[in-house]
This record gives sequence, C-alpha cells and structure tokens, in this order.
Amino acid sequence: MSGLERLNSLPASAAESEFLKCCGAKAWALSMVEQRPFADVAELLSKADDIWQSLGSADWLEAFRSHPKIGEQKAQQAQSETAQTWSEQEQAGTLDSAAETMKSLAEGNHQYEERFGHIFIVCASGKTANEMLAILQARLPNDLDLELHVAAEEQRKITSIRLQKLVIDPGP
Repeated sequence: MSGLERLNSLPASAAESEFLKCCGAKAWALSMVEQRPFADVAELLSKADDIWQSLGSADWLEAFRSHPKIGEQKAQQAQSETAQTWSEQEQAGTLDSAAETMKSLAEGNHQYEERFGHIFIVCASGKTANEMLAILQARLPNDLDLELHVAAEEQRKITSIRLQKLVIDPGP
C-alpha cells in the first residue's frame, strides 16, 4: 500500500494527526481529512494549498507556533516526534554554524518576534544559517500585514515538503 493510499484509508482522527505533522493549524488538518480521498500527490498538494489560502491569520499563527525558532529545538506548541525530526532536518543548515551567526540568529529571532508577534518562519530546507539570517534581516522592515503573508507562504512551502515526505511510498 502506498503512503497516499494509507493516508486515504486512515480513520479521521489518525489522518488528522498525520496532517498535523505537516502543518499545526487544526482547521487546515480537519479540512484535509474532509477532502480525502486524494487521487494522487498532485491533488493532495493542490487541495492543501487551496485550504491554506482559505484560512485566516489566527489559523496561520496557530501553525507558526508548531515550529521551533530557527536555531532552536523546541516549538511553542507541542510537536509530534515526526514533526520535530522534520524540523531538525529542515534546520540542518544551522548545525555547523559559527557561534557568532547563531548569536545573530537568536537576536534576530527576538527582534522579529517583538516586531511581528510571532516567530520567524522560513522554509529552511537547503538553506545555511547565514542565508536564513540574511532572509530574516531582509524581512524585518516589512509591515505587519505583508510579513504575515510572507510567513504564511513560507509555511505553505514547509507544509508541501512535509506532505510529500508523509506520502512517500515506504515500499513493500
């Protein structure tokens, strides 16, 4: 059974838990459960994007709270073991970073959170700590509304990557 077939066949509560590994917005996860079954991965990703775009800022902020700050291990809101592992993999670019870069990221995270009221969200996959720091610094001047939408787009990218990981065919 493929990962997508498994996801389509899960009881609603189990499917919701699987979707919450990909995105911490409960309304998004519940809507994804209702949209099943998905014919293929393309439909899964398309529906995920459509649902994400239909949600409001409170849902987006809920999703942001399920991520650890860049360079940290623990999210504000509880994460599943799978989501925590994915966060660590996504932030692998910070592992060998210089102490000064990590200090700058921590300071930038604090400034960002003070300014916008939520953690800095970036699709960190494949990015170095220096690249993430540059993105953070470039986004600090944004106004509140623009930044919320930029962060929501980054969350959408993260969700898409995680959904693909979720349904990779585990083989026989």
